[in-house]
Amino acid sequence: MTKAEKTRNFIVEKTAPIFNMKGYAGTSLNDITAATGLTKGSIYGNFANKDEVALAAFDYNFNSNVSKIEAEISKKDTTKEKLLAYISIYQSFLVGGISQGGCPILNTAIDADDTHPALREKVLKAVLSWKKSIIKLVEDGISNEEIKVGSNPEQIALTVIAMIEGGIMISRLTNKIENWNLIMDSLKKYINSLG
Repeated sequence: MTKAEKTRNFIVEKTAPIFNMKGYAGTSLNDITAATGLTKGSIYGNFANKDEVALAAFDYNFNSNVSKIEAEISKKDTTKEKLLAYISIYQSFLVGGISQGGCPILNTAIDADDTHPALREKVLKAVLSWKKSIIKLVEDGISNEEIKVGSNPEQIALTVIAMIEGGIMISRLTNKIENWNLIMDSLKKYINSLG
């Protein structure tokens, strides 16, 4: 890895949590320089602008989370166990175990919805990738007769994603983990009813 690549990676690693917590609009160049200890010239010597840093930071947050999620799911045997694993994985977003500031998909989707088309596009791809991976799990579960034949994999995937992201949003907004637990109890019942 070249010195320039190391510097770019350092900038992204140090700023990814800030973008996840403060959002694109809330993260200033001063935040970036404070987190990295680098000058504005050093930042702009490695990135054309704040947009490039934000896009790279989202990729870093998302890819970091995906690798942890895939590692956890790979430990599970059945389709239901794999689907239920999402609940414990995403609970880590609420207690700071995976990603500082919560779920980068939820945070960035809200932040970039109407203000940053390139960032919105990255989040959309992330959600579609997540949906595709759940659909694959469900299709495997149907093939293995773990999930009822005739189940709609896309509907199941969208329901799981919506309940998880909605649960994160409500529990963070109200600052009550109990709300997450209530919503996840409903999701567990839903997943267990699939077979």
